[in-house]
Amino acid sequence: MSHQDSYTHNEAVAEFLASWDKEFYAKYTDTLRPALPCGRVLDVGCGAGQAVDRLTQAGFEAWGVDVSEPNIERARHFSQRCQRYNGSRLPFPDGHFSSVGALNVLEHVDEPEAFITELVRVTAPGGRVVLSSPNFFRALGFHDYHPQMRGLRNKWRNWRRLAEKRRQIAGNPAGVRFDRMTPIKKEPFTPDDDAIIATNPVEMEFFLTRNGCDVERVECTDRLVAAPADFLLNLGPWRYWIFNAFLVARKRGSDHNPVG
Repeated sequence: MSHQDSYTHNEAVAEFLASWDKEFYAKYTDTLRPALPCGRVLDVGCGAGQAVDRLTQAGFEAWGVDVSEPNIERARHFSQRCQRYNGSRLPFPDGHFSSVGALNVLEHVDEPEAFITELVRVTAPGGRVVLSSPNFFRALGFHDYHPQMRGLRNKWRNWRRLAEKRRQIAGNPAGVRFDRMTPIKKEPFTPDDDAIIATNPVEMEFFLTRNGCDVERVECTDRLVAAPADFLLNLGPWRYWIFNAFLVARKRGSDHNPVG
């Protein structure tokens, strides 16, 4: 059984996701909104449907997919446009959506490189892709919630690993792959115990670019914070070394007019 298959009937994870406040999704959904009224939007890994609901209430045609049956059962209380999929190929044609996003999903998928390719495939030329995950290569900061991020030894290792990734991107881009991790199994469940991919902004930026996108923003904040603090946190290169990886990209193509 693949790691993604473990979510198919997992009630504990679904119950945890259902408890998240809708405000947690505010920055993600605000960024995902298309510029055109009634634009078509896709939330991949939609969980219990909170982001789909926010986008629907804002007047957009919002769709959601997830591998979890318990998640989709909850999400359909918000919208019948939420459906289960196999976690591999998205059940939509090329260029179908003005905006496509995935919030805290990439770190849980079996094939993250192919996952990003699929996000871009179903995005229209000129459309927006929003990809957000934890930065497991944090090299700065305190109060880190995952063992990969904790302690000076890990932070030094993460610093060096990010530097190695940059060198590989420059010298051997065909060989670039996300690092894999072993999921943590303990009770009670806490966020990202089950992560299997060491997501980070450097490689996320690389794969979005390689799949035909121009990356417009790389930020370390995945939720709304006070504007001055947000500006300072994302002002310099330290945004690659702290907190999260929140990336906004635009798909290139024959249609250069933004649709999202």
